[in-house]
Amino acid sequence: MLNTSGHETGNAVNQVVECVPNFSEGRNPDIVQAVVDVVHSVPGVALLDETMDPDHHRAVVTFAGRPYAVAEVAFQMARVASELIDLRSHHGEHPRVGATDVMPFVPIRGISMQDCVQLARMVGQRIGNELKIPVFLYEQAFSRPERKNLEWIRKGGVKGLAARMETDPAWAPDFGPKHLHQTAGATVVGARWSLIAFNVNLQSGDLSIATDIAKVVRQSNGGLPFVKAIGVELKSLGLVQVSMNLTNHEETPLHVVFAAVQREAEARGVDVAGTEIIGLVPEPALIATAQQALRLDRFDDRQVLESRLDSAESREAFGRLSVSQLSKEKPAPPAKTGAVDGMAAEIQGLTGGSVGALSSAFAASLGVMVANRNQSRAVETRLSEIRTRLHELVKIDREVYAQVLQANKLPLNHPEHALQLSSSLLAAAETPLEIVKLSCEMIPLLRGLLASAKPQVYPDLNIAIRLGDAVIEGCLGMVEENMKGQPNQQLIAAIRDRFSAAEQMLVDAKSLCYTPPFDSWPQKMLNILKLR
Repeated sequence: MLNTSGHETGNAVNQVVECVPNFSEGRNPDIVQAVVDVVHSVPGVALLDETMDPDHHRAVVTFAGRPYAVAEVAFQMARVASELIDLRSHHGEHPRVGATDVMPFVPIRGISMQDCVQLARMVGQRIGNELKIPVFLYEQAFSRPERKNLEWIRKGGVKGLAARMETDPAWAPDFGPKHLHQTAGATVVGARWSLIAFNVNLQSGDLSIATDIAKVVRQSNGGLPFVKAIGVELKSLGLVQVSMNLTNHEETPLHVVFAAVQREAEARGVDVAGTEIIGLVPEPALIATAQQALRLDRFDDRQVLESRLDSAESREAFGRLSVSQLSKEKPAPPAKTGAVDGMAAEIQGLTGGSVGALSSAFAASLGVMVANRNQSRAVETRLSEIRTRLHELVKIDREVYAQVLQANKLPLNHPEHALQLSSSLLAAAETPLEIVKLSCEMIPLLRGLLASAKPQVYPDLNIAIRLGDAVIEGCLGMVEENMKGQPNQQLIAAIRDRFSAAEQMLVDAKSLCYTPPFDSWPQKMLNILKLR
């Protein structure tokens, strides 16, 4: 992932971005399922949560994964929603301006807020240009101060936004047409930090009570910092609700918000009927609430079993298994004996990318051997990590290749042909790019080992360097070829940027100069140790 200066902001292997789009549909499960199914159509993305509410008439989907894969899912979700949701017949308690009402990108790991702003702008531009839906940027991606807060854009609902767009040039959208889409309205796209959607249900049918409490507790009326709140009627339950967003749970914790709402409700002679969290919630927020509710002394997150199991030390001890794998995975069958048997299982059904990953993994293994002998622990650890990820990419590339083949088997007029082809070719480009990055990182580590290596292991390091060099050039060629068949021009532009960065990494790797410490090393071998 690149920032505005063109430099990578984090390790691409570990980059995770979350997207939490809200859709104006909470009563038709078939429509919501059609939107959710998009997540499963793009490799590199995982569905984390989905909720729908008939009173709010709203669905919230949470998914996360590799940045450009998440961006592709977000756009395709907006496309499906625009085809299935008609705002002209929509009536619900929750404020909204579009079929895909709001679409925030949230940095999770190895990615900056500025990267998420870039994703928001990229997806917003596609929605505006390709779906002809006006897009307004908000929160960290805002282009105008009056659009930073979501509630300012939603003020007056669909009709209010339409009127501002018609009469005020300052309310021209950031992308797309200058009028609302006939059925899909507008979409608000942005980048923000994690928030908690927290609702408190009251044992009353009087909406004015919930509205009054919301006014008291929300920040805009002088209430609690980082709290947004509205009153909502839950007709299906015969209750009213104080519906809130907590935009900074560290400054204003869950238990503080709940206590404030409960206090205001009791002052009006109303009991709390229950609470709910919509979507996902950060673990520290629940820990802080538990500490307060149970009056725990000297308690921290290290006392949480799952947190300790998923710590770096535990992952190393358990062979990098996740907590879910520890709880669900069945015992592994007895290991095969012999290196040839193990290799046979790995090389079955190899593809070009998987051969590249496996070759670089072999190169990393040679480096691990030399680093171990040299007692270069930091280099040994990093080369081991690179080797582990490369072995994972062997399987991933085979799966991606199968998806490309499946997409190409679909008739050209099939409604899913373009989507499946675009998403599978995206993954087919992302995988070799990751192999390139890992190999470019590996080669300087291998060359650095020469400074303290004995002459007997020079040939081993030479083989490793040559393997890595060949893999880099071969995988760059794969990216180039896969992009030729990519029908999505926006994705081509995004991958081109990363392709250029990978090529520069190759230039940097080749520019490394090294003079071995042993004069007796033949000049002919010195020459081949230099990358072409």
